[in-house]
Amino acid sequence: MENIVIVGAGQAGATLAETLRTKGYEGALTLVGAEPVPPYERPPLSKGYLLGDVAEERLYLRPASVYEEKGIALRLGQPVEAIDTGARVVRLGGEDLPYDALALTTGSVPNRLPAAIGGDLDGLYTVRSLADIDRMAPLFKEGARVLVVGGGYIGLEAAAVAAKLGLNVVLVEMAERILGRVAAAETADVVRETHRAHGVDLREGVGLTRLTGAGHVAGAELSDGSTLEVDFVIVGTGIRPGDDLAQAAGLKCENGIVVDGFGQTSAPGVWAAGDCAAFPYQGGMLRLESVQNAIDQAATVAGNILGEGKAYHPFPWFWSDQYDMKLQIAGLSTGYDRVVVRETAAGRSHWYFAGETFLAVDAINAPRDYMIGKRLLEAGKGIDPAVAGDPEADLKALLRA
Repeated sequence: MENIVIVGAGQAGATLAETLRTKGYEGALTLVGAEPVPPYERPPLSKGYLLGDVAEERLYLRPASVYEEKGIALRLGQPVEAIDTGARVVRLGGEDLPYDALALTTGSVPNRLPAAIGGDLDGLYTVRSLADIDRMAPLFKEGARVLVVGGGYIGLEAAAVAAKLGLNVVLVEMAERILGRVAAAETADVVRETHRAHGVDLREGVGLTRLTGAGHVAGAELSDGSTLEVDFVIVGTGIRPGDDLAQAAGLKCENGIVVDGFGQTSAPGVWAAGDCAAFPYQGGMLRLESVQNAIDQAATVAGNILGEGKAYHPFPWFWSDQYDMKLQIAGLSTGYDRVVVRETAAGRSHWYFAGETFLAVDAINAPRDYMIGKRLLEAGKGIDPAVAGDPEADLKALLRA
C-alpha cells in the first residue's frame, strides 16, 4: 500500500493518520479537511472557548509542524467535491487525488431550522465549528437576549455560558423534558434545577412555532402562544451524520456510513470511523457521537487498514460541563428499566440497570463513582443495584474482587 487518503480532519481523522504512522506505515498519507485550520478539539467550543478562557491554539490537537514532521500532508480549507470508488480517486479543487485506501472521518453536521419558520434569517447560530463560535462570540454581552432551541447537551452548555456571562437566556425544548433521548429523568432533574438556579428561563414541552424579523431575527413565537423579543438564536436541535459524500459515492448509508465490525464500508478499500460511522453493536447498528469513540474507532481502523483484522469493541464514555457541574457518563443506558440513585457528600450518581444487568452510570460531581462505573463496564463486571445505591458501600472493593 503506497497511498492513503483520509477525508475529514477532526479528532477521528487526526487520530487515524497518527496511528498509521505509529504502526509503521511509511507510504504517502494525506489528511483532507474542509476547515482552514488544523484538527482541533470540539468539546471546549461550547464551554471554555465560548467563555473566552481557552485560546484557539490550545484547541489544536497538534501544532501544524507535527504533521509535517510525521509526513502527514494537510490539505486544509479544501472541501472534497466527490469520491470515485471505481477509479479510487478523491476529487477536490479540480484535482483528482488517488488512493489505495480511503478513510472517511467526516463527522457530523448540525441540524438547522427550516426556512418556513424563519430558519433563513440572520442571527441564527449553531455550535459545531470554530467559525460558528467566532461568529457568535461578540454577541455574548451582558443583557443580550438569546433564545436557545433544544435541550440536549449542546444547547444546555451554550445556555450555561450565556447565563454565566449575564445574558437573558430562554431555552425551549419541545419534548416533555430536557435530555429526553440521552439521560434519565433523575439526571435531567438535576440539570434543570441547576440552570434555573442560574437564571435560565427553561421551558419544557414548548416548541418553536416561528422566528420573526425583517432580515435579522427579532422575535420568536412559541407553541404555547407566548412571544419573545430576541437578539440572536442558538440552534441546538441535534446533529446528523456527515455522510453526504458517501451517499453520493454509492456507499451504503443508514443513519451514517455503514461499516462492518472492522470499519470497512460497502466499497472495497474504503473505511470509516467516528461520528459518521454506523457499526455493528449487540445485534443492531450503533453510531456514537463522542470524542472517545472517534479516537478508539479511528485507531482500530488504522490497524485494520494495515491488515490487523481486529474488531472494534466500544466502551462509551461522555462528559458535559455546565456551570460548576461536571456530568460524566460511562456506558450506554439504552434499554434500562430502572435507575438507582447514589448520593454522598461528594456528589451523586445515577446507575442504570436492565433487570439486574448494569448498563451505565451518570456521575454528577462524583468523579470517583464515574471511574469505578467505567472500570466495571470495561471489565465486564456487574454491580448489585442495592450496593450501587448504598452511600456507605465501598464501590472500589468491587474492582478488587
